[in-house]
Amino acid sequence: MSARREAHIVVDLGFGDSGKGTLTEWLVRQHGARLVVRFNGGAQAGHNVVTEDGRHHTFSQFGAGSFVPGVWTHLARPTVFHPLAMLVEARYLARQGVTDVLGRTTVSEGARVITPFHQAAGRLRELARGPGRHGTCGVGVGETVRDALTHPEETIHAEDLRHPEQLVRKARRAQERLRAELSEVRRAASAFSQAEPELRLMDDLDVPSRWADAVTALQPEERVVEDAWLGNRLQEGTTVFEGAQGVLLDENWGFHPHTTWSTCTFDNALMLLKEHGFDGGVHRLGVLRSYMTRHGEGPLPTENAALASALPEPHNGAEGWQGSFRVGSFDAVLARYALAACGGVDTLAVTHLDRLSEHWQVCTAYRAPLDCDGGQYIREPLDSTRVTALCLGRRGDLHSQERLTHALLQCEPWLETLELGKQAEARGERFVSWLEATCEVPVSVTSHGPAARNKCLRDWRR
Repeated sequence: MSARREAHIVVDLGFGDSGKGTLTEWLVRQHGARLVVRFNGGAQAGHNVVTEDGRHHTFSQFGAGSFVPGVWTHLARPTVFHPLAMLVEARYLARQGVTDVLGRTTVSEGARVITPFHQAAGRLRELARGPGRHGTCGVGVGETVRDALTHPEETIHAEDLRHPEQLVRKARRAQERLRAELSEVRRAASAFSQAEPELRLMDDLDVPSRWADAVTALQPEERVVEDAWLGNRLQEGTTVFEGAQGVLLDENWGFHPHTTWSTCTFDNALMLLKEHGFDGGVHRLGVLRSYMTRHGEGPLPTENAALASALPEPHNGAEGWQGSFRVGSFDAVLARYALAACGGVDTLAVTHLDRLSEHWQVCTAYRAPLDCDGGQYIREPLDSTRVTALCLGRRGDLHSQERLTHALLQCEPWLETLELGKQAEARGERFVSWLEATCEVPVSVTSHGPAARNKCLRDWRR
């Protein structure tokens, strides 16, 4: 008998950090999946998984199912690949007892490659913005995509890793090109001490060859595969597609310019399944926290410093380039916007239900000035200051998305308090019932903690 073919696609409906990693690992165990496909983003991902025996890892490029023996990771063509960061992550996993993770990993030959120069360029560009920073994780994903769109013929793809001389030539041209293009940015960024190592790297002519030599440790002749590899593996059983970032950061639908250079909806995963003629079952799972979070700059209408201090975050900090970790009440307006932007979901997974308190604030609408929407809002007919929904613009219309960003920054949350009761189990079910009614989508998975044992499959079909 042939294995049943299924694909479960996991997408974050917030600003990231909703729990995609822990849900991916749970789905792998629940369905016996042998393959996790990363289908967007790149090395800026940070997906936390805590195992039953207490081990923890923040997955960046490897699939979040890698703690499970025999489970493979595939970085699909739309991803942006950071070879040296993958080697570093493999060493971290080896300390947790996962010593064979590289041997269980493949990369599409069409994946775009981050060089040290793209990483440095992205950091310098962010420093040059000064107080007007957009937000970055500092690993070069956005700069790599930008460069590939501007100079497609010069793009370094994973297939180039198999040809060292060609790789050095392309890396050297990238260094020269970026140094020339960012001359003004480099001058502006030089006022900051953080820019010093990035500026030295951009000027060091030996970096291309040293970087190409270091990349050989990945054994690209074994890691890099043709796209047909994925098509064959999809026929072998259950596959989990693990999304990165969140729909509210999407390059087309997010709040520009505080977005990622990545399509964070289901689109890339569905495209890959269609390309390979996949005819099995497909389940689109959207992930939400019981409250809102985001890293760094950009609108967060329900942000509440008191809530942040009451809900300490064990695996998300303010160190590095990504900025502070911010917290706010659950925002039904943004949740409905994300659902619309990604074309809907089949079911939802709701995480962090163990954080719920007896009296839990949620946002169901905004209060907004009459003169600030520019057609971006849907207002209450009987109260024109009450905004109940955000309008989708044209896909990829960044001017419209930037106007929406400015409009959101002028909104105040219309908060309500849910009386969830004193009993912890009842609180979770009451919140989920409210969420289902508010978003008109069934919840199939609930999560009351970081490990797989803390997940519960609900009989949502009832």
